Amino acid sequence: MSDHPGTSDTPDPLDAFEELIAEETDRDPDLAVIEAGSRTLRTQGGSPQADVPGRPEDPEVDKALREVETELATRWGETKLEPSVARIAALMDVLGDPQRAYPSIHITGTNGKTSTARMIEALLGAFELRTGRYTSPHVQSVTERISLDGAPVSAERFVETYQDIKPYVEMVDSAQEYRLSFFEVLTGMAYAAFADAPVDVAVVEVGMGGSWDATNVIDGDVAVITPIDLDHTDRLGGTTAEIAVEKSGIVKQGATVILAQQPVDAAQVLLKKAVEVDATVAREGLEFGIVARQVAVGGQMVTLRGLGGEYPEVYLPLHGAHQAHNASVALAAVEAFFGVGAQRAEPLDIDTVRKAFAAVSSPGRLEVVRRSPTVVLDAAHNPAGAEAAAEAVREAFDFSRLIGVVGASGDKNVRGLLEAFEPIFAEVVVTQNSSHRAMDADELAAIAVEVFGDERVQVEPRLPDALEAAITLAEEEGEFSGGGVLVTGSVITVGEARLLLGKG
Repeated sequence: MSDHPGTSDTPDPLDAFEELIAEETDRDPDLAVIEAGSRTLRTQGGSPQADVPGRPEDPEVDKALREVETELATRWGETKLEPSVARIAALMDVLGDPQRAYPSIHITGTNGKTSTARMIEALLGAFELRTGRYTSPHVQSVTERISLDGAPVSAERFVETYQDIKPYVEMVDSAQEYRLSFFEVLTGMAYAAFADAPVDVAVVEVGMGGSWDATNVIDGDVAVITPIDLDHTDRLGGTTAEIAVEKSGIVKQGATVILAQQPVDAAQVLLKKAVEVDATVAREGLEFGIVARQVAVGGQMVTLRGLGGEYPEVYLPLHGAHQAHNASVALAAVEAFFGVGAQRAEPLDIDTVRKAFAAVSSPGRLEVVRRSPTVVLDAAHNPAGAEAAAEAVREAFDFSRLIGVVGASGDKNVRGLLEAFEPIFAEVVVTQNSSHRAMDADELAAIAVEVFGDERVQVEPRLPDALEAAITLAEEEGEFSGGGVLVTGSVITVGEARLLLGKG
């Protein structure tokens, strides 16, 4: 274990990590962990990756960004909602409706939204369009949520955008019953930044639902709906049909709707909405889909059937059948944006499509962050996502012994998530992340024991200890045994583990 944290004689950076988080008692814990992690562990991993930025190197810029984060953290978090677009609509009005300055592709669904958005962005960029992408939640830095030209905006630009719209935010706050929320302000920032750039097209992922989501002040030329499953049932409904009603709210008059494979009841709702607003529908498995796929080194090779024809031998550097399905949806969305299948019959240029997909990344989605033993991160946080991740692990990795590290949120179907992973985990180390939403490790362990049995469950409340314990268990069979670790259960858990393992 010479290459993992805490084995040298120097002070353990993981202890400092915990101390710095504890100091941040007056701040949102999600923001505190981002700051603390990058301050203590920045030197462990080389330069930050372009799509997951670390803290700014310039102390003044870092200070300014922290001030913005602190101000944003005083607002309602993303789990506290008052279902309405009234506040964001008012903000757009005083800003001059920046969201109408460019066409947009709007994405909703339960799982796969961010990966699909990244693929759409890559394809549009490959065809020399200037893109803006808005996704959530972030893995490590809040600046990840707003991207221009395929990369997160700089900390300087993020701060400037916030300062530009702040007077208008305060104006709306004073006129509304409730202040704009954290997510609503970020949405306003994204739309303003895209107009200021300016972008040729915006790729926008909903935060939750669709109808009353803050992003839903745009009229997406293309509406993308990834697979719908049960999640946020307390807010969106207890069946996939009820959830589909909310998500169908992004389908606008005359739009093109790209439907991933859906449960029958959800599909019926979505198709009915399309008819009501005279939208054109393209369905995965009928108008487009996967022709063939096979595992390849570092990902998979797929042949996709789009709205304009076949796209053979496309390399996708992501694991799992679910990512191939995301790719087919993304391709159809971009074809629809360019009018393929409607105004034009010929497919997109195959070489450009191949180049775009080969460059796609999706941090925290079956991402390998370490070898010997292999440590994989996946942000699955509901049963459907966990089932897709488990199947992908079986297909893409040949682990002789896989140890799970699970830290979940208390408002999720944790039992269902654990049951999905039970067949592939030899043992599971349950833990908790720093978020106030995190399920207590002992409470999570009680559920895990019912699913895995007492002998296969270990409890380590501190995530650094959980990682070390899992790596130790994976190494028990020897250096060349094929043991591995999968860290999962929450985007926040994955983001913190990514920092602890020297990424970002």
